Amino acid sequence: MPLIKLQTNINLEKSKEKETLESLSKLISQELGKPEQYVMAIIEKASFIMSGAGGDTAYVEVKSLGALNPEKNTQLSEKICQLLESSLSISPVRVYINFEDVERSCWGWNGKTF
Repeated sequence: MPLIKLQTNINLEKSKEKETLESLSKLISQELGKPEQYVMAIIEKASFIMSGAGGDTAYVEVKSLGALNPEKNTQLSEKICQLLESSLSISPVRVYINFEDVERSCWGWNGKTF
């Protein structure tokens, strides 16, 4: 049920995309204490301008049923930025992250909601 979606303007080779997806999925599973079998990770190519200029940029969405709070969001922000900087060379000042704690009735799966 946790979701992490990365939108970036970096052209990723398939092997790098797979490696990044796996890293994001593992990070979210560990940090939110949720089994990785329930995590969905997405990477999308996007066009960006940030601070009035181009350059390597990322927008990340993290959604979960519970487990998100101000303290956890701060920890996740740091770890996501570290991961993106080490694996994709995206500076943390070029990353925006949106955290959303979703109501169970607003998350569907397997023909029903949680």
